Amino acid sequence: MFSRLRSDVQCILDRDPAARSLWEVLTCYPGLHALVMHRWAHFCWQIGLKWLGRFISHVARWLTGIEIHPAAKIGERVFFDHAMGVVVGETAEIGDGCTIYQGVTLGGTSLYKGTKRHPTLGKNVVVSAGAKVLGGFEVGDNAKIGSNAVVIKPVPAGATAVGIPARIIPSKTGESADVSQVQPKFNAYGITEDTDPLSQALRGLIDNASSQEHQIAMLWQAIEKLSSLQHSADCVPSEAALEEKFSAERINQLLD
Repeated sequence: MFSRLRSDVQCILDRDPAARSLWEVLTCYPGLHALVMHRWAHFCWQIGLKWLGRFISHVARWLTGIEIHPAAKIGERVFFDHAMGVVVGETAEIGDGCTIYQGVTLGGTSLYKGTKRHPTLGKNVVVSAGAKVLGGFEVGDNAKIGSNAVVIKPVPAGATAVGIPARIIPSKTGESADVSQVQPKFNAYGITEDTDPLSQALRGLIDNASSQEHQIAMLWQAIEKLSSLQHSADCVPSEAALEEKFSAERINQLLD
């Protein structure tokens, strides 16, 4: 028990730059308190003391603002950062190394008892503030859920989900949508450089339009050379056609 507590404290010290000492983490981090009390509640639930498990989780909710059903399964080195208003449902599973921020809901969409109604998070998943993950599906290892996203379908390993409903940005290297090295780095609140698929699509359209204008200008320049050789003015293009007016760089700056 104490070795697991040391692991929980160390993961907070590693991921939160505001954590200054072991004593501060032990006494001032409600996410750690909620985890410890959940283990008591989960133990009671497993040995058949259902009411006592629910009562301990209720007290933990009152003390920490974090509601975790005693039947939920939580792995090692899980960090509830700030975490006020977090709700973790009965059949939810949270893998090792996950980070969950305030206002997150791991909820269910089914009313049938005895079924898998809540999501399963793989290892090292980051669920950002206000995100809602709803349903009995899996979120793959090293995935990231953006702030206020509403996720209603599975998220592949290493992918990033943003938006309402969430759109999936697939992994670039098989590990993370924004990490190229072998070991993915931790991104606070799941913030990455490529988190918005809409802006990525717009940038692609802008670059495509810019390249098309460049090609058209080159074609008109070739036509002008041919017409000058033939001493014909019928196909002489205007100055607007010869010059590139479309500024992809300027428009891309509006998306930054």
